[in-house]
Amino acid sequence: MTDEAVDALERWLASGGEARVLSERGDELVVGLFTCDGGEQMGQVVGEASQLRPLLDPS
Repeated sequence: MTDEAVDALERWLASGGEARVLSERGDELVVGLFTCDGGEQMGQVVGEASQLRPLLDPS
């Protein structure tokens, strides 16, 4: 499931969408997928924080 979440988040961000952490429990993140203007949530992905967080904070 995490590989699917990583792929979905990478595609979303590459297409210009925005993503924000909605919740975190242990090593699980729920990430909301928002329109490029940050307004409407279009979906969400759930996966391991260790794999998703680097996509959100690529510093």
